Amino acid sequence: MLNLQSQTSNRKNRVIIAVGGGIAAYKVCELVSALFKTGVEIRVILTQAAQQFITPLTLATLSRHCAYTDDDFWQATHSRPLHIELGEWADVLVIAPLTAHTLAKLAGGMADNLLTNTVLASTCPVLLAPAMNTDMWSQLAVQRNWRQLLTDSRYHGMNTGSGLLACDRIGAGRMAEPPEILTYIQSILHTGGTRDLTGKRVLISAGGTREYFDPVRFIGNPSTGKMGLALAQAALHRGANVTLVHSPASWDVPLGVQAIPVVSAAEMQQVMQSYLHNSNVIIMSAAVADVKPRDYSTEKLPKRSLPKFLPLEPVPDIIAELAQLKQPHQLLIGFAAQTGDIITPAMAKLQNKNLDMIVANPIDQPDSGFGSDNNQAIFLDKQGNQREIPPCSKLQMAHYLFDFFVGKPS
Repeated sequence: MLNLQSQTSNRKNRVIIAVGGGIAAYKVCELVSALFKTGVEIRVILTQAAQQFITPLTLATLSRHCAYTDDDFWQATHSRPLHIELGEWADVLVIAPLTAHTLAKLAGGMADNLLTNTVLASTCPVLLAPAMNTDMWSQLAVQRNWRQLLTDSRYHGMNTGSGLLACDRIGAGRMAEPPEILTYIQSILHTGGTRDLTGKRVLISAGGTREYFDPVRFIGNPSTGKMGLALAQAALHRGANVTLVHSPASWDVPLGVQAIPVVSAAEMQQVMQSYLHNSNVIIMSAAVADVKPRDYSTEKLPKRSLPKFLPLEPVPDIIAELAQLKQPHQLLIGFAAQTGDIITPAMAKLQNKNLDMIVANPIDQPDSGFGSDNNQAIFLDKQGNQREIPPCSKLQMAHYLFDFFVGKPS
């Protein structure tokens, strides 16, 4: 039995992964496995062509549920039509890889197999992860179909990556990687597919700046930039045009985000100021150094020549300067990483630096703050509103932050 109709007040999120016929289908195994570990219920649909690359048994094993094919679609073994059951069941429908053929069908409103019938029988958001040869992707007809499909607000399109393709071409057409697709799914599950930042330009700083006193030694902090990365992902998924100014990082920048790497506070200051005028929302999540070495050696100092006392001088207060330059229609948000009492110093920073909002982070709590995948915080704004966010993933924290201020002037 299909058994898709059980409803409970605290039911799990439900995701359909529809697999098209392309070599990138092998990546879907990683996606389904990772998605299952998050506690999501999964149903998998494979097109006939997809089965040439990966078997239903593989995906059934990873999803802990039978994987559906067109053979199931055309058999009258269900109390209701299978595509209707699946379409009504799903919270999100993901098509990965999306082939040129399936794209053309969807753009034309066609329904000749289980995948396309399920799309038309559903009302949930549809996430598209295209994958094809560079020349195929660049064809006018394919791009026309892509643009046409994305005029429907149900459809969320992921950018293709560039690199070495299976056909030995180097160029655009690579399917987004499974972790990036997973993050987008999680965003849609949070927002319901609403893109409430469409038309907004969001400028974000991320990571810890480094203040060098010779080519290999610097003053820094443990920030990895994961919170800024999550903010960029969440803003992108909510429709924003995102610029991410980040210090050296070990993570990949999301496709579709304009990334500007910097190292020092002075470099970050310059870039943030240059992009300020064109931004609606500015979020300073970076852990900027407070001081820097007064002197810099262009050659590595021998250990015996290291100064016993390192003369320091202050670095620019980036967020205070942004606050002086920002216009009334712009929203400036700061972060305050604190130990012990986090509200009092955060409130002082909010007022003294003329911010619109601040995120107070307890960095002395387990699995929270620098380097962690999770976070907790208290949001404070200049109107006196507060919201406490219990421990959650940094992506969830980012969405809670956008939920908090959406609707404010920007």
